[in-house]
Amino acid sequence: MERFDVIMLPTLSHPHELAGKTIVVADVLRATTTIATALKNGATAVLPCLETGEAKNLATQHRQAGTKTLLAGERRGLPIQGFDLGNSPYEYTANVVKDCLIVFTTTNGTKAMMSCVGAGRILTGAFVNLSATWRAIAGDREATIVCAGTDGEITAEDVFFAGAAADRATLAHPECQLNDQAQLALAAWQRLRHDGPANLHDNLVRALLDSKGGQNLSALGHESDVSMAAELDTMDVAAELDLSNWLIQSPTATQSQSTISKSE
Repeated sequence: MERFDVIMLPTLSHPHELAGKTIVVADVLRATTTIATALKNGATAVLPCLETGEAKNLATQHRQAGTKTLLAGERRGLPIQGFDLGNSPYEYTANVVKDCLIVFTTTNGTKAMMSCVGAGRILTGAFVNLSATWRAIAGDREATIVCAGTDGEITAEDVFFAGAAADRATLAHPECQLNDQAQLALAAWQRLRHDGPANLHDNLVRALLDSKGGQNLSALGHESDVSMAAELDTMDVAAELDLSNWLIQSPTATQSQSTISKSE
């Protein structure tokens, strides 16, 4: 890898700057953590949608076509009335999501994904699947982390993830060039892990609870979601958005799964 960039908010880039590039969208609290959890527990795919009405319509279409479908997401951290699931990764157990298409809309994460239209590849990443995400992009010449942020503001949890990914890039490729935002993210991550791996999870939990996203979730009683999102490499599954049908799947998903389409 020759270059590794970080964009700390989707609004800090223009679509032409992402054209043809490998992008990893990070919304650690909680969309990209939940997506990894859903795929790890057997969901066939996740279909991200910008608006709740679009999500409802697509879920109805897929159900009418015979696809086992769950409607999921949140607004302002809360489950959406009439939806099957919220955005807590703990809801996405194997007995709930296995063999299901998840039609998914969130406040920040799905909006960040939509901002990357025109990229060459789009993946979603979180701490829980950091290594799997890195392996999926390691062979590319350039990669960019796009942080979703919270309510239009830069948020610490996504920056820490971007720094952890930048750390992987510079360790594997010492000559890899970083933009300024990547250097800032890397420095933040290195400060967080300065006292060794034994304390990393506790340090990360504290840092995430102190972030705006973490405080919002704590106020809603979801501290356990924050702790889960701070777990490193507990899921050996990458999550890549298929640009031909806008489905997020593991790169190892079967061809039969990938025949689901957004316009079905």
